[in-house]
Amino acid sequence: MARIAGIALPRDKKVAVGLTYIFGIGRSNARKIVAATGVDPALRVKELSDADVNRLRQIIERDYRVEGALRTEVAMNIKRLMDIGSYRGIRHRRGLPVRGQRTHTNARTKKGPRRAIAGKKKVTK
Repeated sequence: MARIAGIALPRDKKVAVGLTYIFGIGRSNARKIVAATGVDPALRVKELSDADVNRLRQIIERDYRVEGALRTEVAMNIKRLMDIGSYRGIRHRRGLPVRGQRTHTNARTKKGPRRAIAGKKKVTK
């Protein structure tokens, strides 16, 4: 079992796809890492040797910010926006969409389930 950055990579996936299970590594970064380490991209994670896993681990630790450190950085960036009172920070604080989406309808993912308002009935025709 290949364990990199505290994440157990799925055994039956190809190496480039398996690396995307690490927070902070997407498809393009995974391909760059595989190319830089010289690991055969056709290999599955279960077929990797210990030397291959160590090379992947060293490249990721040296060149990329992943998992805990990246999550902390993202959280600190959001906290900074909220502290300075920017528009984006206020939207984060209120739990509303940050990037300009409409909220009159939609935005249910960010706002959560609808809450009933006492005494308000739906309009009937």
